[in-house]
Amino acid sequence: MEYTNLLSPGKIGNVTIKNRVVMSAMLLDHGQFDGTPTEQMMDYYEERAKGGVGLIITEITRVNDVHGAGAFAQLAVSHDYHIAPLAEMVRRIHRHDCKVFVQLHHPGRQNAPVTIGTLPISIKMEKAWTGYRNLFYKMAPQAKMLGEKGVLKSVVGPSKMEPCSYAKAKIRALRRSEVKKLIQQFVDGALRVQKAGADGVELHAAHGYLIQQFLSPNTNRRKDEYGGDLENRMRFLLEIIEGIRSTSGLYFPISVRLTVDECYDKIGETGKGYALDEGVKIAKRLEEAGIDAINVSSANYETMNYWLEPSSFEPGWRKYMAAAVKKEVGIPVIAANLIRSPEQAEQQLTEGIQDFVALGRPLLVDPQWVKKFQEGRVQDIKRCICCLWCFESMQANAYLGCAGECAINPAMGHEREMNNLVKNGDSRVVIVVGAGPAGLTAAELLARRNFKVTVLEKEPNAGGQLRLADKPPLKSKIDWCFEDLERAAKLSGAKILLSTEATAEKISEYNPYAIIIATGGYSVKPDSMPGVHIPNVCTITEILDGTVKLSGKKVAVIGSGMSGLETAEKIAKDGNVVTVIEMADQISPKTYSQHLNDIMPRLKKYNVRFITGHKLMKIFENSITIESVGSKQTQTLETDNVVLSVGVKSENRLFKELEGTRANVYLIGDAKKAGRIAQATRTAYELALKLV
Repeated sequence: MEYTNLLSPGKIGNVTIKNRVVMSAMLLDHGQFDGTPTEQMMDYYEERAKGGVGLIITEITRVNDVHGAGAFAQLAVSHDYHIAPLAEMVRRIHRHDCKVFVQLHHPGRQNAPVTIGTLPISIKMEKAWTGYRNLFYKMAPQAKMLGEKGVLKSVVGPSKMEPCSYAKAKIRALRRSEVKKLIQQFVDGALRVQKAGADGVELHAAHGYLIQQFLSPNTNRRKDEYGGDLENRMRFLLEIIEGIRSTSGLYFPISVRLTVDECYDKIGETGKGYALDEGVKIAKRLEEAGIDAINVSSANYETMNYWLEPSSFEPGWRKYMAAAVKKEVGIPVIAANLIRSPEQAEQQLTEGIQDFVALGRPLLVDPQWVKKFQEGRVQDIKRCICCLWCFESMQANAYLGCAGECAINPAMGHEREMNNLVKNGDSRVVIVVGAGPAGLTAAELLARRNFKVTVLEKEPNAGGQLRLADKPPLKSKIDWCFEDLERAAKLSGAKILLSTEATAEKISEYNPYAIIIATGGYSVKPDSMPGVHIPNVCTITEILDGTVKLSGKKVAVIGSGMSGLETAEKIAKDGNVVTVIEMADQISPKTYSQHLNDIMPRLKKYNVRFITGHKLMKIFENSITIESVGSKQTQTLETDNVVLSVGVKSENRLFKELEGTRANVYLIGDAKKAGRIAQATRTAYELALKLV
């Protein structure tokens, strides 16, 4: 395919960008308390610049240290001392013919109370005491919980209102004097960005953060000149733009990342906030105010799945929003639109949907996304499966002093380590048993280190348990993961033998230097459960691999982890009446909220019944007995079939057989400890790099 539009140069203001690919802003916590970029952060951005991106928009960058920190370890331009370190990062990006915009941001009501007033103290303390950082991150998780209980200081927003359902923080209204001060802080921050040599700024007026809170009638209930009709609600943003223009000049580009539809109608709250028609009006008014580009986005934290989509969403589903803006404005339109392939990106440019394509998560998975299609290697691109681990891990790790991660690319954030990969394998033989995500990741990296790698896989196809994970409805993107990992392993030089059972005898034929066991796990079927061996009882594995097919049955699914819920959806879609039984007092208590928000509406459409706070006691041919965890009262439910989703046990029998007979035998992935794709690839990455 020709990528004529995608590879053509474009302009934002007076800045010429070599192609139409923009890396959108993503916070990953590669920074530090004082807001200056770390070597890790600069390596991360430079790797994407080397990979061919035309424009990088940095992560959210604070302009206010007291109540405007979106994270402890983010970029900042709140002081003049930020200019020189930022300039070094800009220079490193520029040397790859890549432009840089810095995204200016304030979280507003979506902030965590633990950040309020924290950073000015932490910056001083870290300079005075080297042990402060470790102490801080020991205390941060507990402080976060106190904030959610309303013990700590309130976060700020345009108006005092109910807490954000995601952030769960008390909110106080900004005083008028504080609004004026914040406007100046945005203006001063933009000037520092300009002095650092960056090519422009982006104002974050999307995803429910402070600027967008001023735009929305749901969050802006002010009675002064910054609230009321649309022009007044836009005043905060318009005065920031006016200030930047007067201070940084007419020719310093300004982009606005704009939520053009808060998407409340998509969660059943039609009429709340603003919808696309008003979003387009905002875009047109911003063009009149003299900005240089609109970066079209959508939603906020309460409708998060409609800007940070889970795997069930179709690529390009929201391109109609960008098209609506593009039709009404003459300035360049940037948009993400859940783009997952160069073909899709080229098509949306050809259709006139947008002028630039924004890639976020795809560039975490594969920093060479652009370079690969430029070189005619589209098939070598590792694709983002929308698993949300990047955001989920970032949110969790932010309170531990660690950075966000990519499930498929465990090297993300470790670019220097990968660029200096020690290639001392000397053709020593390594046998990897199992071609799931752990085995394939280990095979690729060890082959790149010049080990002679052979993967033994008993099944006729690679993928391991991911070949079950793709069977529930709307889970087909999972296939991308194992397809791309298998191809990458082969390209690196690993040999993959399918339909090959690995035994101690078979392995010994290779006389290997090292053996890596990546045999995954299997669904638990507890022998202690009365009735568990009755023919109408099976595990989720038997449903997903097609061994058991159900239709027109009353089915009890035991366990409400995501595997259980996804299997329940498949069973319900196949025409069965489903009841999910969960011991905890809530459904899937350890599951990340976005996944639940995605699947629960679909399960409710199938009339799936949920019973929480109950455990399975006994299984009969036509019923089950469950007991209340609290009251110990029992009840009987009529069932035709029982499907168990009560955990995964590591399959490590081969490891135990080999462990005592020779050195250099290793366990990775679910064979070591049951987990998710991210944990599987992480254990493979760590072993592959340390093997000597």
